[in-house]
This record gives sequence, structure tokens and C-alpha cells, in this order.
Amino acid sequence: MSTVQGPVRGGRDDAAQDRIDALERSFGPLDDDANPLGGKALLAADAAGEILPAAERVLDEHRLNAEFVPAPLGGRLRRLDVLGRLLRPVFRRDASLGFAYGLNCFFAATPVWTAGTDEQRAKAARLLLGGHRIAVARHEVTHGNDFVRDEFTATVRSDGSLVVNGSKTGIANASRARGLVVFARTGAKGGGRSHTVLLLDRAELPPSSVEDLGRRATTGMRSAEFGGLRLHDCPVPAAAVLGRVGDGYELSLRASLVIRGVIPSIVLAGADTALRTVAAFADRRRADGRSPLDGRHVRDVLTGAFLDLLLIDCLALVGTRALHLLPKQLSAYAAAAAYLAPKLVAESMDEMSTVLGELTFAKEGAYGVFQKQLRDLPVTSLGHAGSAGRQVSILPQLPFFARHAWFRDPEAPPGLFRPHEDLPPLDLSAPALLGDGDRLAATLVASSDLLEETPDADGGVLRFLARTFTAELGDLRGSFAEMPQNDRKALSSPYSLGLADRYTLVLAAAACLGVWREQRSAGDGDPFLADPAWPSAALYRLGRRLGLPLPDRPVAAERRVLGEALARLRGRRSYDLYGSPLA
Repeated sequence: MSTVQGPVRGGRDDAAQDRIDALERSFGPLDDDANPLGGKALLAADAAGEILPAAERVLDEHRLNAEFVPAPLGGRLRRLDVLGRLLRPVFRRDASLGFAYGLNCFFAATPVWTAGTDEQRAKAARLLLGGHRIAVARHEVTHGNDFVRDEFTATVRSDGSLVVNGSKTGIANASRARGLVVFARTGAKGGGRSHTVLLLDRAELPPSSVEDLGRRATTGMRSAEFGGLRLHDCPVPAAAVLGRVGDGYELSLRASLVIRGVIPSIVLAGADTALRTVAAFADRRRADGRSPLDGRHVRDVLTGAFLDLLLIDCLALVGTRALHLLPKQLSAYAAAAAYLAPKLVAESMDEMSTVLGELTFAKEGAYGVFQKQLRDLPVTSLGHAGSAGRQVSILPQLPFFARHAWFRDPEAPPGLFRPHEDLPPLDLSAPALLGDGDRLAATLVASSDLLEETPDADGGVLRFLARTFTAELGDLRGSFAEMPQNDRKALSSPYSLGLADRYTLVLAAAACLGVWREQRSAGDGDPFLADPAWPSAALYRLGRRLGLPLPDRPVAAERRVLGEALARLRGRRSYDLYGSPLA
């Protein structure tokens, strides 16, 4: 087995690991029909549009809400990378459960942790630690994820209090949540200070002012409640305002820096189950002794899907640990990770569908869970509009990086790529909206230089690929250095969007190389992750996406990756950087 056994030196959070393992064991095997929390039961609940009560009880027993509350406020949230891992046992099984029970609460509470007063932060913590939910009613944005265009408006009185009116549909947990984080319009349309964020407790609002509008059906995450809420002449005290009146847009941006880092983990978890389902189908033997794995296409699909999950987890690692280590550069990394992860998974799911064939459409049985993940994953990743917003948020930073950072910055600290190493204390107010450098890109350049100095380390394939991606970074520097930094028209053109897409793939290559180097240098690292086979195969796959000049296909490396994928299937271990044991 390639999984590191026993305590790992370098600051491993054993308490967090124990919680992850305990949660996995409590759910039991997903593929056991006799398990009341297994796939059969979850599919039945999904078909009925209901959350499985027994599954919610498991999360109650494990006090999952405490994971979303910062430790100084009485919760367990100390590291964002650990939070991402804690969510995986839930999202591997049911995105509706993970999102509706708790993750949406974290999304809602993040503006409070980011900009709330001590009293507001304590109030939100009491709600979550008391077992209640917090829902968020976001403001309307162009091409937003709203079902329809509606919103709340707030009128500010002379004493600073407000009166809120309006309605909103598509609110997760609209009727189940006691806490509400409401983005209400307080200014003219089109202004940067047009919205204000309010923290409300439904128990403190006049019942006559609050009306639930009912639930809306969804194709994905069918068990989660997406409902509507109407507020009518609802009085709100001045103490409910997060930050200042008009801070809504900025608070939304700041909260997104944190939220985006978690998205790759939940997308990866669902895709892990999809890959496991397809791998199990491919690994079975027919009566004549043959198996689907005898076909080259099937082997290629499984290998590619596993590589995509490793790529995503490398980005997840960077996008969460950067909050602690490089908060002034988090913006681009979190956005790139949240943009690229759903994109890679969507393409991978399409490829895996070709292996299952008509079983892709199974609604029950051993392969029904694949269809569920196929429906849930687009909603889990907050949809196409969310991806476009993440891509657009990267673009304004790239002309600055081209002029001042690329091929100049020092490489990222090793701790960015060491999943078990301790981190500085969590400070959710530290991230900057625009990065002051790009040390992850510098890791790509440094890795290429290192491989040039050690030509026998990998047989030449990884060295060639690292050099090719470094050249691609050089091409991006040339393109963006000529672009005016504040020219919105140029930055929003299809050409620029295409360049931003290429940049995210370059960052993925850099993250892979960083993880591989640190595993290779660790005396107690994972033997598979320390092997140059997987980064060679991963960068080759990325290079094909980019249309870069490539060496001969690394067949031996891909064979090594496929062997690991099948070993994890048979050994019941997760398809990520951790190879965690599964129930």
C-alpha cells in the first residue's frame, strides 16, 4: 500500500484525521445494500427528494457544524485544508446531504467570520454550535446562479435601523435555517456600493414579516431544499449590518476567496465515487475470462480520470493552504482551483460514461450512483456561471503578474505542498482581493531548473514536460505584458478568457510538480506520490489539453497510474492525494 501508515512527522493533525476516519466508518460501505446508509438507501431518498434522516443523525453525532466555526469561537475550524478533507466522506455519498446539512452554512457564515463584529461572530457561532442552520440569500449578479431575478431591498432609517422588503427564490435551506445572511439592495443599481449584508435570526423577526414561499424542484441535488423567502416591512436593527452599509459587493468577493478553496474537495469527492463505480464495472471478469480492462479505451479512461482527481487535489491543497501561507496571493489560486476542478470533472464524467454505456442511465442498483453523481456534480460546483465568475476574477491580475512576478518571484514555500505539515493560525480577514505575486508559477520555473540539473531523475519525460510548461508561461507573459492592465474591454475578450484558461492549466502543472517534489524529498512520503510516473502522466494529459509540443506518450507511467487506481479500488482507498481507507 502506498498510504502512509501511523503518525506522520511534520505537524500532522491527528485529531482531525481521527474525525475524518470516524465519519467514514459511521457511514459504512456505500456499496453494501444492507447498509441503511449505503447507496441503495441514499438513491431511494434522492428519488423521493428527501434527505435520509439516519444520515443527518450521523452528522449530528459528529457535530459537523462545529467544523464550520473558527476555533477561537468554540468550533473546530483551524485549517481550511482539513475542512476540505472532512467534507469528503459526506460528498462521496450524497451532495445533497453535504450541502444542505452544513456546507451551505459555511458559505453563509463566511462573510460573518470575515467582516463581522465580535458580537456578530459570536451570534453566528451560537447558532451553528447549537445545531441550527444559517442560509444565505445572495444578491443578483449578471449571469448569476439565481433561478429567477429577484432580490431584497432595505431602506435605512434615520436611526441606522433598516426595513427589509422583497423576496428571493433558490435559497438553500430557506425554511430550515434559523440564521439568515441577506444581501439586500440599499443603493442605486449599477453602483459598487449598492448592497448591504445583514445577519438575521428568524427567531428575533416578527413572524408576520417573514413568509416561506415553498420549494423549487431541481434536477441535481434533489434532496436538498431550494426554497423561497419573502420579507415584508421587516424591521432590522443597525447591529445586524455586517461591515458598513454598502459593503455587500466587497464582502461577497472576500468571502468567495475562502469558499472557492473548498469547492475542489467536494467536487473531487463526488467524482471519486463515480470513478470507483466505473472502475468496479471495468474490473469484473466475464464468463470467458475477459474484462472491459482488456480494451485500450477503458484503460485510458480510468487512467485519465484518476489523473484528473490527483490534479484537482493538488489544486485543492494549494487553494486551501495558501490561505494560511500566501494570503496575499490566494485570490488567483483559489479561483483557478474552483474554476478548473468542475471543468476537469465534467469532461472526465463524459469519458467515463462511454465505459458504462447504457448503464450510465441506471437509476438504481450498483451503477445508479453514477447517474446521481452525474446530476449532482454541476450543482455541487455552483454551476457554469460560478465557473465563469472565477475565470473573470483571475484576469485582472495577469497583466500585473506578467510585468512584475513571472520569472522574478521566489518559489512557493514547501509547506504549500505538504498536506500533513502544520500551518499558521487561520485568519479569514488576511486574503487580498488581488494578488501581489505568483509564487506558485515560480515553483514551475524552479522545478524545471531542478529537473535540468538532475537529468536521470525521471528518464527525461518529466524534464521535457516541465520545460514545455515553463515555455508556455513565458508565452503567457508575452501576451499579458502587452495588455493594458486596466483595459476592461481587452481583459474581457474571448482571447483573454482563453489565455486565462491556459494559465489555470499551467498552475495545475506547477501544483503537481510541487507536490511530487515534496513527496520525493520526504523520508516517509507516499511511494506512489514520490514516483515521477504520476506527474509525468498528469503533465502529459494537461499538455494535450493545451496543444503543447509533447514527447512520446509515457506509456509506462500511465501503466503505473492505472495499477495504482486498480489497487485503490481493490484495497478500498480514496482516489486523492491521501489514499484514505474507505468503509
